[in-house]
Amino acid sequence: MPKERPLWRGSAFRLCLLSAALFLCLQLGMRRSWCTEEKPRSAAAAAAAAGRVPPSARGTEQHPVAAAGRRRVTYVRSGRRGSAEPGCCPLQPPGGRLRKTVKWHIELQPWASPTPSLNNEALRFLKYISTSQISCEHVNLNSLRGYSETAKKPWSVCLDERFSLIHRIRSKQCRLYSLGLGNDDNQFETSMANSGCEVHRFDPSIKSAHIQEGRRLWYHRLSIDWRDPNPAIAAHKLHSNTKKLGTVLNEFGHQKIDVLKADVESAEWKILENLILEDVVEQIGQLVFEVHVHWPGFEVSGNDSTVVRYWYSLLRELELKDFRLFHTYKDLSKPQVFLKKEAFNASSCYTLSWVNTRWK
Repeated sequence: MPKERPLWRGSAFRLCLLSAALFLCLQLGMRRSWCTEEKPRSAAAAAAAAGRVPPSARGTEQHPVAAAGRRRVTYVRSGRRGSAEPGCCPLQPPGGRLRKTVKWHIELQPWASPTPSLNNEALRFLKYISTSQISCEHVNLNSLRGYSETAKKPWSVCLDERFSLIHRIRSKQCRLYSLGLGNDDNQFETSMANSGCEVHRFDPSIKSAHIQEGRRLWYHRLSIDWRDPNPAIAAHKLHSNTKKLGTVLNEFGHQKIDVLKADVESAEWKILENLILEDVVEQIGQLVFEVHVHWPGFEVSGNDSTVVRYWYSLLRELELKDFRLFHTYKDLSKPQVFLKKEAFNASSCYTLSWVNTRWK
């Protein structure tokens, strides 16, 4: 007769099997929880590597290169249906590029003297704009194709070999923005276009939204301002004819401007302030600005000494951003007036040219 097994051995065996099964279930459950936590991370990492942002992260800041990679390309057209106006520049969706505002106001320089004085402020300012900070041997367009001496005033750019403009002209890679208000003297723009530059002239007085003359010269019915229009007001208009330069650069998809020329009849001080505050000026290779000193300028307030201190502080901000003044033209054909006074042997109008020494 076979020997009977003890009951405790069968119970121990079942207990071991049950423990092993329980341990296996716990392991599987823990692994599932780990996988569900890792999936969003891996998806976010893959999206970041591919230059995409998952829906949960939309609205957060993106790298400019990644944002630029997903732009849609459309073209600027006239607002009227059936118009055959030429397309101009690829219009980018809002927020296609990021531009950060680093300051809310210009840091004013110390007063020129212990006690605020118009005389001291004016003398400091006029000396500053009359003194070259860097030498430039070739400052006119005589060597460029299509240039003629019929220009009403000199618009000087630095064409020395040590700076990039002349090389970009030769390689047909340069871009010029010209800001104007009904000025008929377009010889400078035409010469730059004939020399191989892509030229965009912004003038609210032209008849059509966009006009193309030749291969490289565009006219836009648009005024460059120091602020964008109020959305509540702009919503009632089909098109807004006033925009900041940074907004235009975003919409046209332009990263750099080799030369910015401005003749905007006393709006130059606030426009220059906006370019500095929004760091747009760092995207510009050379500045050629006509400045007016017969009155403070649009929306520039304060007494006379405060106004001149503000002007001087703006120009010093350019210097801090590595711009160097290389040419000054004193217009003797204009009234010799400084803040409505015949004083300081000053003209009411000067043309100043700067080169960005960090420009590549």
